[in-house]
Amino acid sequence: MLKWMIVEAMAVALVFGNQAGAARAEAGKDIVDTAVSAGSFNTLATALKAADLVDALKGPGPFTVFAPTDEAFAKLPKGALDNLLKNKEQLRAVLMLHVVSGNVKSGEVVKLTSARTLLGQSLSIDTSRGVRIGGANVTKTDIGCTNGVIHVIDTVLLPKNDIIETARNAGSFKTLLAAIEAAGLTDTLRSEGPFTVFAPTDDAFAALPKGALENLLKDKKKLASVLTYHVVPGKVMAKDVVKLKEAKTVQGQNVKIDASSGVKVDDARVIKPDVAAENGVIHVIDAVILPQ
Repeated sequence: MLKWMIVEAMAVALVFGNQAGAARAEAGKDIVDTAVSAGSFNTLATALKAADLVDALKGPGPFTVFAPTDEAFAKLPKGALDNLLKNKEQLRAVLMLHVVSGNVKSGEVVKLTSARTLLGQSLSIDTSRGVRIGGANVTKTDIGCTNGVIHVIDTVLLPKNDIIETARNAGSFKTLLAAIEAAGLTDTLRSEGPFTVFAPTDDAFAALPKGALENLLKDKKKLASVLTYHVVPGKVMAKDVVKLKEAKTVQGQNVKIDASSGVKVDDARVIKPDVAAENGVIHVIDAVILPQ
């Protein structure tokens, strides 16, 4: 047992050793310039530019970036990188999953069991055999920059398909996601849940009376009330929804459910049911429903 503990400690030390020389070598450069000059993060640099995140990571920060190498990006399934580069919102989500607020050096990383990223999701940290962040091995640490630090990883990390990311990937809920963020509900809908979300499309929000959405976005409390009226606790699949006459929402009031001709939730039609997420399910609706 003692022998294994010594070997384990040595493995961690090899990854998270004193790399002050590397830190000094990059002195005077921000995170983006450091990555570019390293020569092994060309794909990452391209992705940051495509996602319009270059200026952000040139900002004061500080930031801790778990940076996938070009080889890490090359391990993605065929076509995955090209698809990401064509979808700015998904690409931003993937990249933000690799960034943690603050200047978290290796000595602090190994004391953690998880780290919250700028995306809002947390990454697990495992030092039982070497050091792993999420599903990636940390291969080099403590590359110092003027606005933070880079730790190099060998795998691209991908977001969990929680309610937020599932809606983002669908591409038709930009207004809903903006409203959720404005109401301060993003973290809630990333949490364990589970949740059932009756999700209005962008077209549904566009059908609101003129000025209604703008007024909602200015009133955080009312906006939160409207949005939580679209959420039911638990994972209620379509086969169970059709058995109900009503369902109590997170907002507190009940929504009416009518399955006599298709499925309606209050006055909204369910146009796509059972969009699965890791922490619940989304049923797509064609209108915004409002509490009494």
